[in-house]
Amino acid sequence: MDSTDFLDAAIAEAELGRSEGGIPIGSVLVRGGQVIGRGHNRRVQQQDQTAHAEIDCLRRAGRQRSLHDTVLYSTLMPCYLCAGAVVQFGIPRVVAGEARTFTGARAFLEAHGVEVIDRDDPRCVAMMQQFIAAQPELWHEDIGVR
Repeated sequence: MDSTDFLDAAIAEAELGRSEGGIPIGSVLVRGGQVIGRGHNRRVQQQDQTAHAEIDCLRRAGRQRSLHDTVLYSTLMPCYLCAGAVVQFGIPRVVAGEARTFTGARAFLEAHGVEVIDRDDPRCVAMMQQFIAAQPELWHEDIGVR
């Protein structure tokens, strides 16, 4: 698999989340060219404020001695909650599908030494734009807008 395949895997997770009635954000964690964790936003499905895609992905990766040799792929630039987890666990690189619909915590990540790559993938942009147009209240709830 290459980096495009990993973003494709994150997109598949986002689509799965949307099909479950949730927010279409997906994430995969990669080590040595292998996916070791995958997840999607499950805030709606689990009635859990912290069930963001990246957190779900890290939970599903299970206990790891270290994440210093991994890359986190996410369809959307991580928020501060998820960026905090990236910094806390020493994940050195984040590849975001897009940051147009949500700028996220890129500056925070970079300030803590994390390499951030924004792929500006049109599929990710379209997926979020369509979701935000269809369910703005749920989107604003997810990102904490009052």
